[in-house]
Amino acid sequence: MITRQRLAAGICALLATLTAGVAFPAGAVADETDSTASPKVELVLDVSGSMSAKDIDGGSRMAAAKQAFNEVLDATPEEVQLGIRTLGANYHGNDRKTGCKDTAQLYPVGTLNRTEAKTAVATLTPTGWTPIGPALLKAADDLNGGDGTRRIVLISDGEDTCQPLDPCEVAREIAAKGIGLTIDTLGLVPDAKTRDQLSCIADATGGTYTSVQHKEELSDRVGQLVDRAADPVVTPVATEGAAQCAGAPTLKSGLYTDREEFGRQRFYRVDVNPGQELRASVSVGADREVNPDYGVLLRAVTVHGREIVRGEGTGNGRTDVISTGLRYPKAESDDDNAPAETVCLQVTNSFSAASGVKTTPGLPLELTVDVVDAPSQASDVASFGLGRGWWLLGALVLTGFVAGLLWGWVSRWRVAVWRTN
Repeated sequence: MITRQRLAAGICALLATLTAGVAFPAGAVADETDSTASPKVELVLDVSGSMSAKDIDGGSRMAAAKQAFNEVLDATPEEVQLGIRTLGANYHGNDRKTGCKDTAQLYPVGTLNRTEAKTAVATLTPTGWTPIGPALLKAADDLNGGDGTRRIVLISDGEDTCQPLDPCEVAREIAAKGIGLTIDTLGLVPDAKTRDQLSCIADATGGTYTSVQHKEELSDRVGQLVDRAADPVVTPVATEGAAQCAGAPTLKSGLYTDREEFGRQRFYRVDVNPGQELRASVSVGADREVNPDYGVLLRAVTVHGREIVRGEGTGNGRTDVISTGLRYPKAESDDDNAPAETVCLQVTNSFSAASGVKTTPGLPLELTVDVVDAPSQASDVASFGLGRGWWLLGALVLTGFVAGLLWGWVSRWRVAVWRTN
């Protein structure tokens, strides 16, 4: 009787829970939906006359841009609202005043219809002026509203031709509004002036600048920037490293930005407790013309200068950013009151400026620091490079051993039977 009463009470409680879930599902779903707004991205493409130049892998710059757009549209995440704006695509004349108003939204920011977007891009023909400043202002309006991340990806092959509306000042004006909009720029076969202007636009909003010489580079980079819009927002913290470890700032887990002079080093300090692991990575970007063959070195050293571990990266001029990283697990201690170890992170670069290029300010540096609980020896640390593969290897050895025994026994039995007969 008691068992039946408990069973009945349990069934009643389960039914009550299910009834409550059915009666009030809308509120829970609404809270979840409202807390995450869709990220928005607008691709701003320069369609000025110079885009007809055939200097990217034997084809025109316009053809490379169209190919990149098609590949990116196919790979755009479903949650990203994407739009396309052009500059210099419609006016064929020589009137500067009219040409500097030539920017239009080719595809509105919203849920992506890949067929419609590709069809719109296919109709573009290199035509007119290069009104970068007006296009950025309009693009900022296109992305206005909502709480999600907002990103403009500007692709151009030349300087703005609509001064005095300086696109750098436009970017600073957009950043000053505090709307969290980032502008990333890509220069197609850029000269020094184009590189400087596009770098200035990106720096003003915390974006990135990339010089592009090949079709694959353009497709990969635009795809990375669109995918990045869907990632959780992490705001880098500006810091200033020191020339020596003794005066270096102490950093917690996070993302940091700094500037490092050509061929110099910067120090940062991180405290690591027993049983924790330090994971650090650094990227140094060439935001101006540099000589080929360069590298970056990231070292973890003690406060007395003894090296613990290092990471190295080298480049030969085919990319504007070079990165490396390291991991340092600190062993557990039997003393519960054991102090943390201060680890000094030393960042050194071997970039050298090309002839006539300014060396100040220093190169942009991005440092990621993550201090986590150290992995257990049994489950996370690789054993002689095999990691969890030891289980498979052991199973295969055991299976082979048993199979060998069985085959030997069967063979001996067959021989014995043959001799008997």
